[in-house]
Amino acid sequence: MERRPNLDDLTNIEIIDRYRLDRDGIDYVENILSRQITPKAYRNHAISARHKLLITLRYLATGPIQLNDCDIHGVSQPTVSRVLGEMLNVLSDPRLVRQFISFPTDAADLRRNATIFEGIANFPKVMGLIDGTHIRIRAPSEDEYMYETVQVVVDGEDKIIDIVARWPGSVHDARILRESGLSQLLDNGSHKTTRSRVEKAIGQLKRRFGVLHTEITLSPEKACKVVIACAVLHNLCIARGIPFADNQDDDNGNNNNGDPRPQDQMPGLRYRDYYAATYFHI
Repeated sequence: MERRPNLDDLTNIEIIDRYRLDRDGIDYVENILSRQITPKAYRNHAISARHKLLITLRYLATGPIQLNDCDIHGVSQPTVSRVLGEMLNVLSDPRLVRQFISFPTDAADLRRNATIFEGIANFPKVMGLIDGTHIRIRAPSEDEYMYETVQVVVDGEDKIIDIVARWPGSVHDARILRESGLSQLLDNGSHKTTRSRVEKAIGQLKRRFGVLHTEITLSPEKACKVVIACAVLHNLCIARGIPFADNQDDDNGNNNNGDPRPQDQMPGLRYRDYYAATYFHI
């Protein structure tokens, strides 16, 4: 019989601290994923849907400390690895991602976003803020590491509305933006005030899920799925009003943690200059 933490023994604050979701949030995610993750039969020590979810949330919350996961949840290291592989596939499935991460196409939603952004810095006609960040992952050699470049677009409420996590760290931001098809739609964050907003949103994502703070010791393909899974769960937390854990900062500060690139090398100056010339006459 499997051993797993009993959430009834934990306060809601303790649950958030350990898993980043609260009790109701965990119930909600288990419910929407139950068809994909519930074992067809409880034979050969099959892991329940709840247990799989808790193992995965703990890993995403704390980083690559799988031994910690084993101790808390009473399973072996190979079991943790197997569960993570299964759950990352489910949490990064495009059908699920579209439920939580989607770029607005409705005219009313676009106008609402533009109104929010104009209120932030008197910057008109902005539909979203775009920036890039680096996630450190383990290279094939144990003595090396490399980065994955992630492009993130957020709305006026810091919700992620588009994310691209598939490019090596050596790829320039301009190429990622160009090939994403968003280059003609969005402000690229070069304006000081709006740029700090998207940096803050990326910082919130990384602070909520500690795995993005450290080196992801998985294959590049699985590391991309980790990023997408974190983005999905982050948006779910925002939508459900789940606070940050007590040991985390909330939305204060604009530190885009873990990104080693000098900020003055960020691309897209021509888009900034276009907006400045069009809307700001100094």
